[in-house]
Amino acid sequence: MTPPGSIQARLSRWLALQTLVGLSIVCAGIYAAISWSFEAKHEDEYRQHYEMVKHAITDSNHSPTTGDVQHKLKDIFASHPDLAVELTLNGQTFYAHQPLTSGPSRWVWRSAPAGDLVLQGQPLQARMALDVGRDDVMRRRLGYVLIVTAALGSLGVSLTGFWLVRRSLAPLKLLAAETAELGPDKPGRRIVAGAYADELQPWIHQFNALLERAEGAYAQLEAFNADLAHELRTPLSNMIAQVEVELGRSRSVEALREALGSCLEEVRRMSAIMADMLFLSQADRGAKARRSAPCSLAEQVRAVAEFHEPDLDDRGLTLELRGDALLAVDTGLLRRALSNLVSNAIRHAEAGSAIVVSIEQAAAGVSISVQNRGMLIPPGTLERIFERFFRADAARTGSSQHHGLGLAIVAAIARMHDGRTFASSAMGLTRIGLHLAAPAADAPSPSAR
Repeated sequence: MTPPGSIQARLSRWLALQTLVGLSIVCAGIYAAISWSFEAKHEDEYRQHYEMVKHAITDSNHSPTTGDVQHKLKDIFASHPDLAVELTLNGQTFYAHQPLTSGPSRWVWRSAPAGDLVLQGQPLQARMALDVGRDDVMRRRLGYVLIVTAALGSLGVSLTGFWLVRRSLAPLKLLAAETAELGPDKPGRRIVAGAYADELQPWIHQFNALLERAEGAYAQLEAFNADLAHELRTPLSNMIAQVEVELGRSRSVEALREALGSCLEEVRRMSAIMADMLFLSQADRGAKARRSAPCSLAEQVRAVAEFHEPDLDDRGLTLELRGDALLAVDTGLLRRALSNLVSNAIRHAEAGSAIVVSIEQAAAGVSISVQNRGMLIPPGTLERIFERFFRADAARTGSSQHHGLGLAIVAAIARMHDGRTFASSAMGLTRIGLHLAAPAADAPSPSAR
């Protein structure tokens, strides 16, 4: 993991180090090439001078005497102040020459191949030397120049690199300043990704998406607070008005008992609202249903229908069940969702009609829908019936209808089972339901009639 710190300083340091290493390698290569060139030149000079010495000793026209050889060698080396030679014949020095130099000098001696030179039938040993002092000075100066070049080049590249890195990272500071000005309290404002480099655009898109989710949550919180205050205001206002009326004059015990009973109903209503809101809050935080062993969904529907029998009889409604499936669910939550769906259908169904509960196999789960006959729900209203405290004015019966938290709880229970809700309204029939996903390690069993 990269250690924390300044990106600008880290990039500048690495760029300076990379430049220093690169220039050092290049300069070392140049120095090695020049040194190799000097060595090749020395080898060539050794070879040429050796050929001259060999030619002076082994004349092709006649057999030279020692005097002739010495005279020729003296003429040759008189014009070459950077060469030295030493010839030995029968263990005695036959000829030696090493000029005096005033400047820097370094003699490099080398022996000729044995038996290659013969004078008057006797083997001649030869040693030659080359003064490489001036080449050493030139090579040393070249090394100094290359070291200074690498140092100054690295310094120059580091300074320009620091400026370029700082200039290249300037959009990050601008982005940070622009980001600091945004927030849920300034809805609608976004960062324009096209004004920044391509590498920053994915981060800006992600930030804009995060800002949209934050604004949505902020708006949902405001709506939640407003809806909750509105729902609690009515029962509180009723309680306050009733208590004020009852306390305004003397009442009998029965009248006070009746007033307290009415207040108790309002308190229970507020308690139910608070419990439902707490449940929705837990679902919004990602709580999941605790599934039991696979059970018959039709049995759960029958239990809910038995609970709603009085309401069905009051309106002359009948409940039909179609299909069945085995699925691991949280039976308590499922019954609560079914009860809310059936209760909603009872409120809006035509008197004397039938409510149909259908259980159908679906992809990776089971769908349960509740259908009733009645006034249609407009498309715009249909998309919002699962919102908390949603009110549909004249949506179903021509008067203001309040769906409360019932369908919102159905949607929450579907999410807790990794599912979703759905609704349709056409041809006089309204169908509302939920899809429950099967557990990852368990698939729903075949449908049973």
